[in-house]
Formats: sequence, structure tokens, C-alpha cells
Amino acid sequence: MPDSRIPLYLITGFLDSGKTTLLIDTLNMDYFNDGQRTVLIRCEDGEEEYDQEKLSKRNCRLVPVEDQSQLTRAFLDEVERRYQPERVLLEYNGMWPIQLLRDLKLPREWGLYQAIHVIDATTFEMYRTNMQSMIVDQVSEADMVLFNRCTPDMPLSGWKRSIRAVNRMCEIVFEDERGEELEVEDILPYSLDSDHLELEDDDYGIWYIDIQDHPERYEGKTVTFKAQAMTSMKLPKGTFIPGRNAMTCCVDDIRFFGFLCKYDRSRSLRKGEWVMVTAQIRWEHAAVYEGEGVVLYAQSVEKAEAPKDPLVYFR
Repeated sequence: MPDSRIPLYLITGFLDSGKTTLLIDTLNMDYFNDGQRTVLIRCEDGEEEYDQEKLSKRNCRLVPVEDQSQLTRAFLDEVERRYQPERVLLEYNGMWPIQLLRDLKLPREWGLYQAIHVIDATTFEMYRTNMQSMIVDQVSEADMVLFNRCTPDMPLSGWKRSIRAVNRMCEIVFEDERGEELEVEDILPYSLDSDHLELEDDDYGIWYIDIQDHPERYEGKTVTFKAQAMTSMKLPKGTFIPGRNAMTCCVDDIRFFGFLCKYDRSRSLRKGEWVMVTAQIRWEHAAVYEGEGVVLYAQSVEKAEAPKDPLVYFR
């Protein structure tokens, strides 16, 4: 049954990331130029300005928000009462906490339709260094992450893996300076032509992301990799999870990434010990995933020395 609520489109990103340009382009689309009453709630002033006359022709009303304390359920209810919108666009201030949006209760007639996070590729590394946790917060809530102003010499494949590590489900789009979409190839440090993949320590993060995006590439192959053994009485008998601690977008966001592995002698493993695993890769249903996912069938599990750098990076 289709959702009859008023759609809310949420646009996040730092100042001058291209949010306003995206919204102007969006409002010029036929779908958004059909005469429906549109309210654009703007939470910051960037370099790009809206043309009030053009907005009026598109039956779009611009509603500014000067301070984050204004963005409340009561404010949105007043927007609903005064303008009776048929759709709502919210351009959020990238320096305001994302928790404000998580806690914000929408009018009962509204429903979040899509959340897009916009990134200026020319400043992404600077923001990733200085605004690490804020990037993770915004990316984790997005349905789409849009990199604009990209050039071929940028490490787009590595950025794609970094976003995937934070948000497995979002769509990732790269656009050049003309706004044309770029195809980003997955550059792998190993050959998929082999039936047995032997991963170097630095390869784990790349393999972990790629196998979930393209399980058909790996099913039936054998893989050898170094990992830490995570054991738990909550796991099914005869299983453990070999994996690695990984830094996603920043040092403040370290997570453990691993797959369920069937191994008859799993009870002999100590939690956290380093092991070298050789296993066959399958894609099947597993209760711990609450659906389908990668399941490893161990052929050998041997004790191993910890790598020089125990962290994994998605580069």
C-alpha cells in the first residue's frame, strides 16, 4: 500500500558542500515542477542563493531557520498549518548535531522519504580529519551519499569503501565538476581469477566490503586470512567469528568486522586470539544475520602472530 504521508526530503552536509545546488537542480526537475505546494526549510546560508521569484513560480515557499532551537515539533506543526505543503525539503545545517534530527518528531501527516548527504570531494579529506565523528553520524543516517566536484585523480574507490563500512545500505554517487555521474571501479589488490584467495593483512577491509557488494564473485572460492577469533556462548555450537577491528571514517569509530565461520573445534579457541583461517566461502541463511550472508566453512584454523598494525582501513 503506498505511503500517503507528505514526503520529507532531508539534505545534510557541511557548509558549501553543494546542498543548495543540489536542491536547485532538484526543483528544476519535472517531478518537482508539477505545481504541488512545496516548503523548503533552510537551516543555513551558503554561497549559493535561491531565486525567490523562481521558487514562487514553482509554488515553493522558503522558510528560514536561524537557530537550532527553532527546529522543534511545534515549529513544524506551524509550517504544516500555515503552508499546508504537499512535500517538504529540509536543508540541514551540517554543524548542528544529527541527534537533533533523530529526536525531532515530525507532524503526523509527514514521513521521511529520503535522506541525502552531500560531500564536496575537494574538502572531504580535511573534514574527515577534523570533523570525524560528525561525518560518521551524518553518513550513517543517509539513504544516499553524493560526492560532487570529483576528479579522476581522487581516491574514489577508497572513499566508497569508507562510506560502505559506515552505512552498508546507502547508495553512493560520484559526480564531476559538471555534475555528470562518474563510474567508480572497485580496485582489488588480489585476483578473482584464482579459486584460492590469500589475503595480505592490508587486504582484509577491501575483501570484507567487496564480498558483501558482490557475493557472486566469491561463492565457492577458498580464502586464507589472518583474524582475531571472537567466541561467544550466544553463537551456534561449532561456530566462531574471525574478524578484524577496523577504522571506518575516523579514529573515533572503531568496529569489529567479521563473518560467521563453522568450525568443529571452535570451543578450543580463546576469545581475541590471532588465527590464520582457511575456509570455503558460501552465501546462505544464518540466524545471526537474520537473513542471508557470508558463511565460512573452516578447512584449517591455526594460531598466528598479530599483524604489525592490528587495525583495518578501508582504503
